[in-house]
Amino acid sequence: MATTTPSPRGANRSLARTCRRGAILLLLSTSAAMHAETSAPPTVELRLQNHLFEPSEIHIPAHTKVRLLIHNLDSTLEEFESWDLNRKKIIFGNHSATVFIGPLAPGTYRFFGEFNPKTALGRLVVQ
Repeated sequence: MATTTPSPRGANRSLARTCRRGAILLLLSTSAAMHAETSAPPTVELRLQNHLFEPSEIHIPAHTKVRLLIHNLDSTLEEFESWDLNRKKIIFGNHSATVFIGPLAPGTYRFFGEFNPKTALGRLVVQ
């Protein structure tokens, strides 16, 4: 039985096809990464000072992921907590932390400070 060896021309075509596929994949992945960077969620800032959230009511758009940036201006640590949002985050004194929220349906979602639940209270209103 005779065996055939691939011609160099066929090998070059196969290599060219592989290179084109690789270039297309690289282009698509670069495009996706650039899109991810440009579509970062909006940031809403919240301050914790004297064991109070300021502002105590935040409004965000419905069905949109939001980056909540919380600045703890107190010297003591606090835990941002929300049973409605299913979120917890410990924030050391004089530090900041990020919590991603949503996308959420319209409604009101409560949050509080775990260590000062009587004073550190707030609401997230989704419209």
